[in-house]
Amino acid sequence: MAECCKKRKKLREPDEMRALENRLKRIEGQVRGVRTMLEEEAYCVDVLTQVSAISSALDAFTRQLLASHIRSCVVEDIKAGREDAPDELVDLVGRLIR
Repeated sequence: MAECCKKRKKLREPDEMRALENRLKRIEGQVRGVRTMLEEEAYCVDVLTQVSAISSALDAFTRQLLASHIRSCVVEDIKAGREDAPDELVDLVGRLIR
C-alpha cells in the first residue's frame, strides 16, 4: 500500500476520549445556540460574541489534542526511531498557527 494511503490510528484512553467528547458536545451546543440567535434575529454584537466564544473553545480543544499528541504519538514515534516525527510535528504546528 502506498504511504499516502496508510491511515494511522490512535487508541485513546477512556478519560482522554471523554474529555475530548465533552468539549466537542459543548462546542456543538454553542454552534446550535448561534443558529438559534440568528433565527431569533439577535443583535450582531451578541452573535459575534458567541462566535468568539466558539472560536476560543475550538482553540482549547486543539491545544488539548495537540498536547496529547505530543505526549503520546510523537514520543512513541521518536522512541521507535521514526526520524521524520519532529518534522511532522513542525509541519502540523505550522498548519495550526496560520
